Amino acid sequence: MVALATAACTGDADPEPGPGPKPTKTGKPTDKPRQVTFGAYGTDEEVAAFQSVVDSFNATSTTRQVTLKSWPDHESALEDVLAGDAPDAFLTSRIDLGQLVNAEALQPVSLLLDERGVDFGDRFSRDAVDAFAMNDDLQCMAYSISPMVIYYNTKLVDWDKMERRDYDVPTPNADGVRDRWTLAEFGDAARFASRRGDRRGVWIDPTLQGLAPFIYSGGGQVFDDDREPTSLAFTDDGTRDALNQTLQILRDSTLTPTNAQLARATPVQLFKRGELAMIAGFRNLVPQLRDAEKLDFDVMPMPTINDRATVGDITGLCLSADSKVTGDAADFIAYAVSDAASATVAKTGYIVPANTEVASSDDFLAPELEPADAAVYNASIRYMVVPPFIDQRLELIEAVTPFLERMVTAPGVLDLDLVTEQIDEASQAILSPPDETETPTETPTDDPSDSPTE
Repeated sequence: MVALATAACTGDADPEPGPGPKPTKTGKPTDKPRQVTFGAYGTDEEVAAFQSVVDSFNATSTTRQVTLKSWPDHESALEDVLAGDAPDAFLTSRIDLGQLVNAEALQPVSLLLDERGVDFGDRFSRDAVDAFAMNDDLQCMAYSISPMVIYYNTKLVDWDKMERRDYDVPTPNADGVRDRWTLAEFGDAARFASRRGDRRGVWIDPTLQGLAPFIYSGGGQVFDDDREPTSLAFTDDGTRDALNQTLQILRDSTLTPTNAQLARATPVQLFKRGELAMIAGFRNLVPQLRDAEKLDFDVMPMPTINDRATVGDITGLCLSADSKVTGDAADFIAYAVSDAASATVAKTGYIVPANTEVASSDDFLAPELEPADAAVYNASIRYMVVPPFIDQRLELIEAVTPFLERMVTAPGVLDLDLVTEQIDEASQAILSPPDETETPTETPTDDPSDSPTE
């Protein structure tokens, strides 16, 4: 919990209606407006929505003018900020927070936003807010929180047909909604969808992020420590057991796309074409799936082995430590997380807003559009596992991904003990590098299977 950040930020009064806090009236009417820069990243549609938020804010004030700077992705944004070219306020990914704090690039926002009436208590996802806590303060204001879910083609995964043919299917809740399923039911859905022709049942990316929900659900751990990891924990007994169960599905060549299919199209493209029944992903997939012709889709939470678990993509709005207009930038952040401004971006379909009022509204749920069970995103947030801060994240991914890909996709009989040892050893070279007198671990070229390719 963010004790310092939230203790003083739970006002009793209800927020005022309208798009957000009123601009602070400072300066003479004849003064030249103070210039504020705001940086955001995303698709053209997302950037356009942020521009609408900026325009709405500017329309309310004669004393300051916000200008939008955009990047294609969070990596580009991080590069500029760390290079000293930070806007006054900017969007960031939670995975970049550690580097930003260590570089002293941020100004904590808790007191500034509390002064502007931002209700941290009930109006925002506590999980999202807590994710931006570091050094006993709220470094950035939570903006969006998108858990990983399963997207499925409702024509290829037909619960009623599956039930009539004695497949295991998720049990509806009291409202008739299938909002939870087991790994066995997930596997049966993949088998049902793959029973005819060249269609395949499922694809899960063979990455740390793709496998993490299954590991956590099965009682395993991805890292050996939640705060300062020195290694991955793939040799943990719980992790191996979770992987053993999961890989029985993911390594089944009758359920997953062939090499030929993956050579000509990405898993998302195969899903959009109706050639793949299920993929895992985040909310940002929704707009392109809605635009796909003849695709009917919905979402389910990640399947459960023992406990419910998922991972997520969390973004926040930050204040630059070098800003000369801190008050104005804080005013804009307070406005940007308000109901009206959050709804503007939520309507694009790309994000799950951290503002819980908007997340539970039709602006986000969009009952007339797919996915029909959009409430799954909100329900999955409480089961998100937030990873530790890792400055060498890209190096870690590069070191272990070849082993993960072989573990999931290589044909033959898998030696799980061997490949998990290789994964942990490769991670240790990044997370706890050996002394100069020791020989660093190299990526072996041997196939992790212990028998000839079948």
